[in-house]
Amino acid sequence: MAETRSSSDGANKEFGGVVKHEQIHGREVNVENVALADAQARSKQNPWSARSMQLYSFCLVATLNSCINGYDGMVLGNINSMQPFLDFFGLPKGGGSQTGIFFSIYNIGGIVATPFVGPMVDMWGRRWGMVIGAALIVLGSLVQGASQGRAQFIVARFILGFGVNISASAGPAYVVEIAPPSWRGAVTGVYNTFWFMGAIPASWVTYGTGLHLPNSDQCWRIPLYLQCVFSGFVLIFSLLLPESPRWLFANDRHDEALAVLAKYHGEGDPNDPIVQLQIREFQEGISQDASDKKWWDYRELFNSRGNLWRILMVFLMAFIGQWSGNAVISYFMPFALEGAGVKDADTQRLLSALMTVVQFIFALVGASIVDRFGRRTLMFYGECMFTIYFAIITGLSSQTDPVTKNFPNKNMSNAVITFIYLFGVTYSITITPMQALYPVECLKYETRAKGMALNGLFIGVAGFYNLFVTSIAQVNIGWKYYYWFIAENALAAFLIFFIFVETKGRTLEQLDEVFNAPNPNKASRSKQHAEIEKGVGAVAA
Repeated sequence: MAETRSSSDGANKEFGGVVKHEQIHGREVNVENVALADAQARSKQNPWSARSMQLYSFCLVATLNSCINGYDGMVLGNINSMQPFLDFFGLPKGGGSQTGIFFSIYNIGGIVATPFVGPMVDMWGRRWGMVIGAALIVLGSLVQGASQGRAQFIVARFILGFGVNISASAGPAYVVEIAPPSWRGAVTGVYNTFWFMGAIPASWVTYGTGLHLPNSDQCWRIPLYLQCVFSGFVLIFSLLLPESPRWLFANDRHDEALAVLAKYHGEGDPNDPIVQLQIREFQEGISQDASDKKWWDYRELFNSRGNLWRILMVFLMAFIGQWSGNAVISYFMPFALEGAGVKDADTQRLLSALMTVVQFIFALVGASIVDRFGRRTLMFYGECMFTIYFAIITGLSSQTDPVTKNFPNKNMSNAVITFIYLFGVTYSITITPMQALYPVECLKYETRAKGMALNGLFIGVAGFYNLFVTSIAQVNIGWKYYYWFIAENALAAFLIFFIFVETKGRTLEQLDEVFNAPNPNKASRSKQHAEIEKGVGAVAA
């Protein structure tokens, strides 16, 4: 039992910035921020209340934006193994430069969208950003499914990529800004796990059409048409959502911002400590005349050491997330399995379908533990494991016959498939929840929309490399390409350990102090000793 402390025992104690007079008979803990710990201890917030369930439903609508990318990643990998698709567009089996360009135009669309995304989401709000992105994706899906030639298909892929960059910027920004700080990590971490909610139906739809319509163009057209389903839901329901309270406050709609926070963070009470803490931080941290009001002004992303560190985190997260080896699992899984000895196309698609289910389950596990173990810790151990997995996969794959590409025995082939699955499971736990959560947390409000647009640009560049180079490498150098993933993952582990900032345990506005410190990596790992008693508060010990 910690000693009793009160503001009347000779020296006032500061409880989250507010002097209180209750005595604390609490447990001693180390916390990232005492003010947040105090507000959480005194708040009436209930994660299972009707208000919280409403809030989760809002986040679910925004999270459907992630399904769009997952569906695309899986459907393209699977229809690329369908002979009617290859014959219709005159593409070579197994990939190559033609296939790489054919698919990677999607990433070019996202890159071209970059200068338009930030201003659109800042000026019109997070909701309208999701609506516009979803509308473009619906259009691109329909044009893609109806394609009568390469040119039409490429235009459709460009429209899809353009729309996805808008959705991928507005969706995570909405979730992280409306989620309460107490469970922001878990709620926003779930965002990217819904990649698999898109990938799972894509894998099973393509498995079904490939099995039952193996010689018909409908085997690939039906899955492509169905790509508009998730974006259709976003298009319909986004306009029913409340706007982000931070966007409302930044646009001088303070009463509306307070009303949203009170209703969904304070169980209807505007004086709830969590609500009041956030409003105070909005007043101190959100400028009414910052770069988010100027569509042309990107200088704030780079005009200070702290902001440069923030955009460095966004840049590194985008490339690490894309270059860890996940391209082998998603777009080129059938060819990875063929290299591992699985030659039957239907079996390849079945294994891909099963993989998405397994990954989704473990991605949810990752999202549920991200606030307990921290973002940086999970990513570091994940990258270390990826290095080991690819070293083993490379060593085993090097034993294949150079002419037949077969393994000396079935056990070796099964071992490679096992480690491909282990990579997918570990990636789902340690990286998948972070890909939307980490960059959107690192960016402050004024630069969040434009920074997330740049995040889309970085992901587009990294994804273009994945689709174009991986397609060629799978054909020309096979297993030797895995050496790249060994080196990249080892480097990523080093960068995460020494450079990455830990964002858990603080509100978004409290991260300003971390990024403005001389060494943000070190500052983010510092703890404050506190005494906490539920219903009473917290005090620095």
